[in-house]
Amino acid sequence: MVALRLSWCAAEFLTSKLMSEKSEAKIAPKRTIYTIEGARKENRSKAKADNVGSALGPDWHGGLDLKGPQEFSHSIHIETRCEVKKIYLQEEFKITKKKPLAFPKHQDKSVTLDKEMWPVYVELTNGKIYGCDFLVSATGVTPNVQPFLHGNNFDLGEDGGLKVDDQMRTSLPDIYAAGDICTACWQPSPVWQQMRLWTQARQMGWYAAKCMAAASLGHPIDMDFSFELFAHVTKFFNYKVVLLGKYNAQGLGSDHELMLRCTRGQEYIKVVMQNGRMMGAVLIGETDLEETFENLILNQMDLSSYGEDLLDPNIDIEDYFD
Repeated sequence: MVALRLSWCAAEFLTSKLMSEKSEAKIAPKRTIYTIEGARKENRSKAKADNVGSALGPDWHGGLDLKGPQEFSHSIHIETRCEVKKIYLQEEFKITKKKPLAFPKHQDKSVTLDKEMWPVYVELTNGKIYGCDFLVSATGVTPNVQPFLHGNNFDLGEDGGLKVDDQMRTSLPDIYAAGDICTACWQPSPVWQQMRLWTQARQMGWYAAKCMAAASLGHPIDMDFSFELFAHVTKFFNYKVVLLGKYNAQGLGSDHELMLRCTRGQEYIKVVMQNGRMMGAVLIGETDLEETFENLILNQMDLSSYGEDLLDPNIDIEDYFD
């Protein structure tokens, strides 16, 4: 996984959803569901025999029963300004004789010791220790190039990935790379950046295959359109989240401005503007603005004259710029 850094105000919008007690209806994923060959039907709990397994990406947990040893109401506890200091397995933790804390219920701030036994324990830099069923790490990706470096003289990027050009070719003849292992070393579009996400890895793999086929036939090939604009769609806390272009003003310096529109519990919209032109956007909720903003970012239309009316909820900009 890769942690998508959102602004504090977007995080605040999502945190209110975390604290909600309202149960959410599960939405069937529209992505491809992959089956497990040879799996026994009786082990396929809560799934049809011909439709099992988790899809790649955000549906990784679809086949898991995410229930702890106790039944609690929907309650989230957040620890801020700290990092993971150490991780213990159950037997290791018993030897330390340390005392874990129970997760606070609801808004109760009282500190109590946890008497339950957990498979994993996490010690934080603020001195607190919590037990849990499992950990999900989403802190970034380091290119795993070591298996390919022995006996080969690949050029590496600043982040340690295999350098690839605009045809996905590495520095060695007839060797191509795509996805998390590579570093894009061509001159990128002003509104595209490499981010090691499963969606981008899939795009790179598909494009690399086209480049290999074209090279074998001696045909030229143009850069794929998917590298014109960074775009990623996912879900956070049952909200649709769309990230477009330089959504966090990456590399834009200080001469940019942000425009915000937020309706608590419904939608959050952030637009990154530079010199009157839209450079990126964050859309959370069912805003129906992704196609309009995608076109505005790609077309680089001067929007200076619209000012704050660009995000006025009383103006249907989707039809206005259609």
